[in-house]
Amino acid sequence: MKKNTGFTLLELLITVALVTIVMAIGIPSMRDFVKNDRLSTQINTLVGHLAYARSEAVLRHVPVIICASSTLTSCNSTDWAEGWIIFVDNDQNGDLSAGEDLLRQHQPLTGDNTLVSSAGSVVTYDERGFAPNSTGSFSLCDDRGAAFMKSITISNTGRVRQGGSASCT
Repeated sequence: MKKNTGFTLLELLITVALVTIVMAIGIPSMRDFVKNDRLSTQINTLVGHLAYARSEAVLRHVPVIICASSTLTSCNSTDWAEGWIIFVDNDQNGDLSAGEDLLRQHQPLTGDNTLVSSAGSVVTYDERGFAPNSTGSFSLCDDRGAAFMKSITISNTGRVRQGGSASCT
């Protein structure tokens, strides 16, 4: 006679209960991990683009602008979450004109995140890499509010540092 090997109903119920408990604990923390990672990635991308614009201004000896743009072809927005462009402003009119180099574009932010700037919708680096008329801060927030906000500050010298703002609006 062959012995039956398998799971009893009680063993199966205990296993399902344990898996349910582990998932109930793990899924919310995974959601927070994804949101935190998205915020860090987005603020680091902005910092990288600001550093790139500053270095191009010094390298080319002309003003370089990074501005909010919903079309990714002109400075037509005040909402940085819609995207931004970086370009060389040879004629110094503050907008992308024919013949000026469009250096980079950034698509709108994902995850319904907001990016608010006290520096306005345009950051201009002069040929020395300074941003004298573009000082202020950027605040990046998600649906969890200011408690999880990421922020950066731009100084007169064009230097970007972490922190500086305490508001998502």
